[in-house]
Amino acid sequence: MQLYFAPLEGVTGYAFRRAHMRYFAPADKYFAPFYSPTREHVLPPRAARELSPERNAGLPLVPQLLCRDSGDFIWAAKLLADMGYGEVNLNLGCPSGTVAAKGKGSGFLAFPAELEAFFERVFAEPDMPRVSVKTRLGVEDPAEFGALLEIYRHWPISELIIHPRVRRDMYRLPVRPERFPAGGPWPLCWNGDVFTPGAARETQARFPGVCALMLGRGAAANPALFSLIRGGPGAERGALRRFHDEIYETCCRDFGSAGSAGLRMKELWSYLRCLFPDSDKALKRLAKSKRPEEYEAAAHDILTNERLSPDGAYTAQY
Repeated sequence: MQLYFAPLEGVTGYAFRRAHMRYFAPADKYFAPFYSPTREHVLPPRAARELSPERNAGLPLVPQLLCRDSGDFIWAAKLLADMGYGEVNLNLGCPSGTVAAKGKGSGFLAFPAELEAFFERVFAEPDMPRVSVKTRLGVEDPAEFGALLEIYRHWPISELIIHPRVRRDMYRLPVRPERFPAGGPWPLCWNGDVFTPGAARETQARFPGVCALMLGRGAAANPALFSLIRGGPGAERGALRRFHDEIYETCCRDFGSAGSAGLRMKELWSYLRCLFPDSDKALKRLAKSKRPEEYEAAAHDILTNERLSPDGAYTAQY
């Protein structure tokens, strides 16, 4: 069973991925937060930085594309292939209202005929990298997924990653495992609400045809979750400190501002807080910190002094 790290915008950038691979049991694949190519066919500086082969050296990274235009997708996929990437992932899962309103991400699922034409052109194009797909069940009703599955079955998708919610569910409702297929002509990956080793075992037992699990919020909350699922140790304090410090230092350098880096780190702490169950007061001090030295002192206090729960887990509120 392969284990993947899902893309989390604002959290799992290259600094996070490198530090995670260095200090914790790594994922079998890391998926980069989506890049949305435009008709100008120019890779913007932020995407160039995030997808730079030098910054991702040694990482089994899969770039993810958010795209509705097949020509733009083909251009970006070939550019990424030239950069050394053997696989690109099409995002058909993002539920954001601004994204879906443009017919991208999960919004593309509302246009099955256009999606079929998109795949027809993409898979007719020579010299393409492998194309995997990350999808939701539909836009409004999980019954939409039957027709979508028939489209996916027509094409040589390298892997189908299914997040079993519809777009309108966002992340507010539980996953819908009853809609997950038993198999297909492509390798199947489950994505959604695997926050503990027990949940991973239950998913594997219920869906023996699944080849991989993709973990997002659960692995951001406990970077040792891949280790725990494989029967290894949980989060260790020294590794967490080094992990945090490396990400913070990289963000300070990239952003040119410790203040901006602190804001980015607070997004990460919205997940890491799950490892420190008695730290509400300390986490409030961190959240209220304004100056870099205040943030650094608050983070050091939590990482050094607060009780650590090595197998702490993300908890979804439904």
